[in-house]
Amino acid sequence: MLDDYFRHYGLITIFALIAVAIPVGMLLVSTSLSIIGIRPNKPDVVKKSIYECGFETLSKRWSGFNSRFYAIALVFVVFDVEVVFLFPWASEFGYMSSKFGAFVLIEMVVFVAILVVGWLYAYRKGDLEWT
Repeated sequence: MLDDYFRHYGLITIFALIAVAIPVGMLLVSTSLSIIGIRPNKPDVVKKSIYECGFETLSKRWSGFNSRFYAIALVFVVFDVEVVFLFPWASEFGYMSSKFGAFVLIEMVVFVAILVVGWLYAYRKGDLEWT
């Protein structure tokens, strides 16, 4: 029993160490190469120019990004992820309702109510308006 415990958590520990070691190693190699001078840093006019999807730019300055697009994308991602949680529940509802009774239904009603409150908040705040 104890051997299985250490074996499973040992694997988790190894994977966690690898997950931390790879990005840290990449950062260290990149930083050391830039300090040594091996990594080239030759900025020129073309590299510093504004690039807009292959088209000529309309102005010479960097234009700000409209934060409404970011807010709508964020709201979409939040609600899209929450809908992903509804599919497994809906597919297993018959099995779960026979096993757990009304608890499962009440739990999902509370979950959807929280989503509706979040949607109403975003709507009343005006985050879902394009104009």
